Amino acid sequence: MEAEFSVDSVANEYEVITPPKAHSGQRCSDVPTSLKLPASTRCMTIIPELRWKIFQLVHDTPRHSMGNRTLLALALTCKSFSGPALDLLWQDLNNFLPLVKCLPRSLWKWEGLKSVFQGAMTFDDWSIFCKYNHRVRSVGALCSFLAVCTDIWCNLSCPPFPLPLLPNLISLTWKSTNTETFSYIWLFVTPKLRRLDIIAGAFGPSEHSVLSLISMLCPSVSHFSFRSSRDSDDTSTLLQCWSHLTSVTTRTISEAAILHLLKLPSLRVLNFHLPSTRMSVNTKRLLQHSTLCALQELTVSCSSLVLVDAFFEGLFIAPKLISFDIFDGVDSARALPISISRVSDTCAHNSLEQIRLTITDRPTGHHTSIALSVFKPLFAFHNLRKLDFEIEYDCAVRWNDYILLQMAQAWPLLEELHLNKFSHSNHGVTPNAFVSLLQHCPRLFSVAIIINWFTIDGYDITPDVPYQGFAHKALSQAFFGSPRIRHPTRIAAFISAVAPKVESISSWVGGSRSHPDFGKYSKRWTVVEDLVKSFSTVREQGRRLMLITGEGVDDHGIGSKGSHKHIGIAHSVQESENGDAIIGGGGDVYDVTGSESDSEYVSSDEDSEEGI
Repeated sequence: MEAEFSVDSVANEYEVITPPKAHSGQRCSDVPTSLKLPASTRCMTIIPELRWKIFQLVHDTPRHSMGNRTLLALALTCKSFSGPALDLLWQDLNNFLPLVKCLPRSLWKWEGLKSVFQGAMTFDDWSIFCKYNHRVRSVGALCSFLAVCTDIWCNLSCPPFPLPLLPNLISLTWKSTNTETFSYIWLFVTPKLRRLDIIAGAFGPSEHSVLSLISMLCPSVSHFSFRSSRDSDDTSTLLQCWSHLTSVTTRTISEAAILHLLKLPSLRVLNFHLPSTRMSVNTKRLLQHSTLCALQELTVSCSSLVLVDAFFEGLFIAPKLISFDIFDGVDSARALPISISRVSDTCAHNSLEQIRLTITDRPTGHHTSIALSVFKPLFAFHNLRKLDFEIEYDCAVRWNDYILLQMAQAWPLLEELHLNKFSHSNHGVTPNAFVSLLQHCPRLFSVAIIINWFTIDGYDITPDVPYQGFAHKALSQAFFGSPRIRHPTRIAAFISAVAPKVESISSWVGGSRSHPDFGKYSKRWTVVEDLVKSFSTVREQGRRLMLITGEGVDDHGIGSKGSHKHIGIAHSVQESENGDAIIGGGGDVYDVTGSESDSEYVSSDEDSEEGI
């Protein structure tokens, strides 16, 4: 029985033959039809580079399935199209299943969600397989549950040609949940392999022996990723066999492997787990001589910030991204100030653009808060684009207007500011400070910030234009913790005025779901999100109407100062003697710490808070 589809027979029927030139006296109607084709069509047939470029554009279409159908149609058009179209059609496979489905339907069948062979492959079967195997350049998760059964790998282990099965493979992702399927990876390793991603469920001595074989058969690997369910799975020996690595993602590795990687001049991306013990004095001394001139991204995972500090001591690097992931830690908040200072001492101030710090501590039962001033050492990184800080289990950030202003002034290129985006704090900033942040950071598109909404929620909306018509053009996403509000319309009017491009507002998420008032306040913030979009649309309609009619605004419009502090321009922020922030110089002062009228804005979750 024939395969599910074949293109060779069809392609031969439409072979394009270079037509002879018309000789003198020959009638125009006698000239072959191909000469009557448009010039663009003849060029695509005659110039291989042009044809390949056009086919590549088809292959790279955003709707990948549509691109594949078009390539298949091109492959069935004529012989000159068949080769390059098939090359692109088979170039990137999500798994091995398409190569099984190209074989005769009598050879394999479905058993549940997996394909199995019903017999051994014949020479004719292998001939069909060889029409496509040399075209494959990358294969995704081969051993996923939707792919193939073990008996297929057994049949493919004895081809009538030298291994590997896919001789031109340069990128391989191998996903395996048991020892038996992992061992078949050797069928696909090739000297041309440049990228190798391994996802292993179980990893033991037999898997390590296979890795040793891979290091010999694939000497040119430059991108390596290893993910397993156990942190004890070690790839140190394998990594030390490769000298051209540019990107490495792995689990815990030995000190010798760390030294090897940090000496590679080609390494640009490194993601690894630090050992749970302190490094030896000799290793630390050797680390201090590592140049890491090409390193662009560094991600370190560990069970303790103290061990991370020890690793970075004496290093000097110039990455664009640095990331810490602390898991199963104990009271990491206390070590945080030293760790942040270490980042400032270790990284070049003009290169770092992204900082990520994720801490998952064991629950301690007591509440801790971190002052915003802890992040002051990071103000030296004037090219910072993204700051993402997240600490779980009973820890809040104490926001401060004055420190927030310093942040905004230090990071004018800031695009993303996330400080505990799914947590809440009673120490919020004023709306004026929030607007000051927007004014100093025009590129900011996502922010997680705690705001005291009392000065907005406590007053009716006025017809005056807030902040002299200032409107941030980039902000599209906001996380506001779990604030309690009474009037969604007032909050939405303020947000839509200063940040009309906001599309997503997240509030009362995460741990807030267990709060007894979750239902009431989450619904109010859902209304805020919907109203912000509506108000922004109405404002845009008004703007277009003014352009059409040619009318301006009256004396009470743009430029007038409102009756409340949030209506006028953003006031300057000054620091008082006790370190708190003062907005402006005078006017009404609102006590938001305990009166009955505003008790709804304050949560009572931080009574036993311990500050840092």
